[in-house]
Amino acid sequence: MSRPLYQVKAEFFKTLGHPARIRVLELLSEREHSAAEMLADIGIEAANLSQHLAVLRRAGLVTTRKEGSNAHYSLTSPHVAELLAVARLILTGVISGQMELLEDLRTPAGQAQPPRRRG
Repeated sequence: MSRPLYQVKAEFFKTLGHPARIRVLELLSEREHSAAEMLADIGIEAANLSQHLAVLRRAGLVTTRKEGSNAHYSLTSPHVAELLAVARLILTGVISGQMELLEDLRTPAGQAQPPRRRG
């Protein structure tokens, strides 16, 4: 019996639930990288990065290409980069809404708010 799609989606999002994995995917959205190239940017130990890359490989989000003793990583689909871009848009909207609420809270009671520009 197959699992419901919502459970599969939840597992997919759990895979994305670590900052190091998100950063790896961001870097790979730009171009192929070796693990050594990503280390300095991600700021974790090599063994830790290797574990995160393995999780992303098992999830089918990244693939490897061997060149001598080096493994080069890339995204399996451009949709992964699109997902990260959409997440950025969603977060921008959420944070903008929070900023508007903060402005409302800072305005003394009874004082009129200037009209907000919507764009």
